[in-house]
Amino acid sequence: MALRRTQKQKLYRYSVYVVLIAIVLWVAFTANWAKLGPLFFNPAVAAKMLPSIVTVALVNTLWFTAVAFAGGLLLGVFLALLKMSSIGPFRWIATAWIELFRGLPAILTIFAIGFIVPIAAGVPGTKLGGPVVLGLVGLILVASAYMAETIRAGLQAVPKGQTEAARSLGMSPMKTTFWIVVPQGFRIIIPPLTNEFVLLLKDTSLLFVVGTFIWSKELTTFARDASTQNSNGTPLIMAAILYLIVTIPLTRFTAWLERRMARER
Repeated sequence: MALRRTQKQKLYRYSVYVVLIAIVLWVAFTANWAKLGPLFFNPAVAAKMLPSIVTVALVNTLWFTAVAFAGGLLLGVFLALLKMSSIGPFRWIATAWIELFRGLPAILTIFAIGFIVPIAAGVPGTKLGGPVVLGLVGLILVASAYMAETIRAGLQAVPKGQTEAARSLGMSPMKTTFWIVVPQGFRIIIPPLTNEFVLLLKDTSLLFVVGTFIWSKELTTFARDASTQNSNGTPLIMAAILYLIVTIPLTRFTAWLERRMARER
């Protein structure tokens, strides 16, 4: 007897569930928990890391991410407007900036700002704010390049009728851009900007390349150093869990926003 289309879909879905459950059970029962437990899930080491890994490392990570995101957003808006300008040199400058910092790995940009720029300027890095400030500047430059393209796409997605209506009411080009186009464009790009925040959260782990102090360690550096000191991988697992605690709600929020905006459209 031939199955109906809905029955075939249900059968396929249940088959996928069974395979996934089987894989999870296989991993759970074949893993060497006798060795994994003490090395990566050691309660004594975990207790030793608390509350510092939260009050210092996680707080630093969130703080660095917020600063880099805010700086990258402001610079990204400026670059997006430059790239949309009718003046050729402005477009060329914005394009060169975006292509440069999107083309380079973030870790190389942070390294360049942290070491090459102070040497080229003949000024010690400590007088420029120290490793944390210089590292954040590098992260802001990288974030600005990616955000600029996202913002530009959002601004260009605003219907031209909105601009024409504003101009017909006597608004200047600058007022039309900042009071009509930019607010509507940002409404469109909220989901991708949230994703950019998540990426920045993870990229803060690259700040170690310019050096850190005890008080300025983010999650990955803190966990790596603690893992080395204790000869145990539990701090790395704790850092991974804390990253997930922050990123999963953000990604779910982004998915919810996308669904809501799709319904509204």
